Amino acid sequence: MTEKPEVRVEPPSLLVIHTGGTLCMRAGPDGLTPAGDFESRLRRALRELPPARRATLPDFDWLEIDPLIDSSAANPGHWQELAAHIAQAYDDYAGFVILHGTDTLSWTAASLAYQLQGIGKPVVLTGAMLPLETPNSDALVNVEGALRFAQQERLKEVALFFAGKLFRGVRARKWHSHQADAFISPNYPLLGEIVDNQAILFPGRGLHEQQRGAPRFELADYRALNETPVARLVLWPGIAAWQLAAWLLDDRLQGVVLELWGGGNIAQDQALLGVLAQACGEGKVIVAITQCFQGGIVSGAYAAGHGLAEAGVIAGDDMTPEAAFTKLLHLLALPLTDQERRQRFLLGWVGER
Repeated sequence: MTEKPEVRVEPPSLLVIHTGGTLCMRAGPDGLTPAGDFESRLRRALRELPPARRATLPDFDWLEIDPLIDSSAANPGHWQELAAHIAQAYDDYAGFVILHGTDTLSWTAASLAYQLQGIGKPVVLTGAMLPLETPNSDALVNVEGALRFAQQERLKEVALFFAGKLFRGVRARKWHSHQADAFISPNYPLLGEIVDNQAILFPGRGLHEQQRGAPRFELADYRALNETPVARLVLWPGIAAWQLAAWLLDDRLQGVVLELWGGGNIAQDQALLGVLAQACGEGKVIVAITQCFQGGIVSGAYAAGHGLAEAGVIAGDDMTPEAAFTKLLHLLALPLTDQERRQRFLLGWVGER
């Protein structure tokens, strides 16, 4: 009797971490809310793909965050939890996919990039504008694309996939509230795209070609910060010094992302600059970026912005608000002096500037 050859079953190569978001939601009495049993619903939908596409998808294990959240409720504690899950499972998988709501998707991606510096495997975040079972939903194609990029060995960073496009995690922004093509990368080109159902990485754009080294994860304790000690402040016409002081001189505040006009302008008001200088003198780290979607701060280009540097404000170049905020928060969670935080902020860690 001839023995049947042993069939080797390869272990799943990816870990999918499900946090909630529109893609898993169902309609309830108060509107869309996160729903359970999403793993079985998603696997069933993937099995219904055309055979040629289904055959080239990687298998995956599933980890579901409990409780599931709407991404508008995400906070630094959630970012820390996600990084810890990836670090713990790092040796067991070739890549990771995170399913997440779109509202704070780029914020989570940016935070993970800083926590998982030097990562040698893909971490791809995605979500959807419509729930999986909704007609014309983008959920399935976004998950499929994220799975395809997460099996690319050349991708060695945290990325965001949406509407056929792969973005660097610290460069992506949500720009539209309901269109399927909801994300952009204002100041950095795409890392890749889905072409004919294949994941294509563009040469010369990934961190694996720009900076390498052993993983040097920095899993800081964000929860120890208690109430988030960083604020995002957007200037408006006619802002007064007392209004700026109400934010910047609060003892609970340790860092500020200050969004200026154009290439780095602020009203030539000595009272305003005096508040900024006082806050910086108290050890608070203030980072300036532009309110514009494209471009960045140009230090010293305009006289209106000259006083910022003298006050101690740091230029954030062309960083997104998400990248600047999460980097500042990360630095505040590390055991560093104020001067060390300022110096480290000016360095490029993961292609954020």
